[in-house]
Amino acid sequence: MSEPLEPVVATDTPAPTATAEPVAPVAPVAAAAEATDAAPAPASATATATATLSPAECAAQLKQRFPALFAGAPKPLKLRIQVDIQERAPGVFSKQALSAFFRRYTGSTSYLIAVSKAQHRVDLDGQPAGEVSAEHRQIALDELARRRANNDSRRELEEQQRRNRAGLLRDFETTTLTRPNFCALKGVAVEELDGLLAIARTEAEERARHQPPAFERPRRPGPPNGGGGGGGQRNRPPRQPR
Repeated sequence: MSEPLEPVVATDTPAPTATAEPVAPVAPVAAAAEATDAAPAPASATATATATLSPAECAAQLKQRFPALFAGAPKPLKLRIQVDIQERAPGVFSKQALSAFFRRYTGSTSYLIAVSKAQHRVDLDGQPAGEVSAEHRQIALDELARRRANNDSRRELEEQQRRNRAGLLRDFETTTLTRPNFCALKGVAVEELDGLLAIARTEAEERARHQPPAFERPRRPGPPNGGGGGGGQRNRPPRQPR
């Protein structure tokens, strides 16, 4: 599948430049009390640590700090959300780490669905922060349609390949040709034949397991003694002679 669409949100807006001395995250009180005589970490070391956050680590930090926006199902992000994050959590996230995270986050199918359906964007506190533009909504819809088409094409191709393997197995079990001649007829390399047949047998077993059992259709009960309509006549009272 092709690479995900560029973020629908305006993540191309650069985050504000870092201050000369980024502020490190506040340590727990107990740990700070035990390390009062320790020298503070250099600013360069803090910058290196924030720059090495992976997208998964960045997601965990954002979810912990801003659960109203990042917990639960994806929500359309407020434009220039990176600026707000840097102001609310200075020194925690580098521009590179946030950009890598948002490329993945806004390119996900669940996020595109949210953009295509929502009316408003959401800020860090979970509050409405501007409308979703018609242009961005259409971009999301177009990308979703492209992905659905790709998925349909892939499923169709996979189904055709399964049918081809099933036919190959059926013909192999009834052929009188030698293996080389059979492979030449089917256009299959000799060294690939056993692998294809093994896959076909596995798929056949799976189909048999999922196929509902065939029940015999119940027969409708006929008249007694097999008579066409005599049973009803025998139950009638005899006629009295005149």
